[in-house]
Amino acid sequence: MTGEEAELRQRLEEAEETLRAIREGEVDALVIGGARPAEVFTLEAGPEPYRVFMEAMELGAAALDEANRVLFANKAFCTLFGCVMEELQGRALPEMLGEAVEKPLAEFLAKGRSEPHAAEFRVAGAAAERQLHLSAAPLRLGPSFGLALTVTDLTERQRLAATEESERLARAVIASASEAVIVCDLSGRITHISRSGLALCRDNPIGAMFDQAFPFTLPDVTGLLAGEDLIAMANGGGLVQGIEMAFEAPSARKSLLFSAAPLVVSGDDIRGCVVTLVDLTQRKEAERQQHLLMKELDHRVKNTLALVVSICARTASSEDTVEGFRKAFLGRIHALAATHNLLAEKSWANIRVLDVVAAELAPYVTLGDSRLELEGLEVWISPRAATALGLVTHELATNAAKYGALSTLEGRVSVRGRLDPEGRSLTLEWRERAGPMVTEPERKGFGRSVIARSLAYVEDGGATLRFAPEGVECTISIPWQDVQVA
Repeated sequence: MTGEEAELRQRLEEAEETLRAIREGEVDALVIGGARPAEVFTLEAGPEPYRVFMEAMELGAAALDEANRVLFANKAFCTLFGCVMEELQGRALPEMLGEAVEKPLAEFLAKGRSEPHAAEFRVAGAAAERQLHLSAAPLRLGPSFGLALTVTDLTERQRLAATEESERLARAVIASASEAVIVCDLSGRITHISRSGLALCRDNPIGAMFDQAFPFTLPDVTGLLAGEDLIAMANGGGLVQGIEMAFEAPSARKSLLFSAAPLVVSGDDIRGCVVTLVDLTQRKEAERQQHLLMKELDHRVKNTLALVVSICARTASSEDTVEGFRKAFLGRIHALAATHNLLAEKSWANIRVLDVVAAELAPYVTLGDSRLELEGLEVWISPRAATALGLVTHELATNAAKYGALSTLEGRVSVRGRLDPEGRSLTLEWRERAGPMVTEPERKGFGRSVIARSLAYVEDGGATLRFAPEGVECTISIPWQDVQVA
């Protein structure tokens, strides 16, 4: 219950108490004050002084007979029902208020004949429903008893209370909105703004013009269209939807999606507009990143296809039989695929040398095997270097499995990594021991070219192969540009 309703109920109770005192003869005279000089009414026996008193009341008041028909009603009561006194006299109150409240009204009037009683009723009006507060009390009418009735229309008070509650709710919704919501009046001045909207501003924008608080720019649009033009379109009844704009927020440059719609309060009455600003910054950055990734993917696919074509052609030129070509070519493609799988798992970011070497050695010897010793490989390198290192390691591992240390149970392979004193470029030492005696082959196959040239895409990269009698050795240099510095 609002404060106004509580005050009204108190006034009604005081009026009922006054009427009771008059009926029971406890009051001899009344002083009625108002805009006019105060008047004194003497209450003598008979109805006329009582009518004079009722007429002076601000509340609607009426006297009902035993059949609940109107005997007398003051001007305020007549005004409530839009009639003059002559039209109301003799009419039954239930008839005046309508069939919808006939039963509860009958119970209310019956109770009012025994003791003072009050209740509220929602009744049909000429234009809309009305909320009426009725108070009834016994009234002696000569030899019989009737009812003293007071009526107050609460409709407007409740409408105002509902409007205030709606306004509070609207403010709460705007304040808690996850996106920036701004309300402007017809002049384009900001009247309300959400917390998300405030976060976009350096100062509180309430009272400022929208285009001054949000001086945005429209990409690919001439200076003929500005913020005030969009606000004017919405205030004129138009919808503005999905316009991308750039805005310099206090924290960073933002990409925002602007939309605006008229603020219609009732009927066609436009009171301003509601603007929403959706932050597209992260989405735009994601789109930019996706575009870069697509370009990078296109570049990688072209390079990979070119590498496959080159491997195919060079393998074919160095093999004497179809079966030899098939085995050598498939082995190199599988080596390329193994490295690509590792890179895909890392979203084509940097990868550990240990993972690349272990993947290429896996068909012949696994981590933890006594024949394999790995050291200093916890270094991260770029995808470019990883692809080349995978091919080099595959050629060394395949040769070791066919002719070298991995072709016997006693043979061992060690791979050790060493960073330069500045911790930038990386050198790997491949060494085979305890395998068959090694002699340098007379013929140089494509595998040796792969080892020597795969990492030689910059001056500091490459590999040197040595055929020592005790086992093959290879020094692999990974360019400093492709080594991740811790």
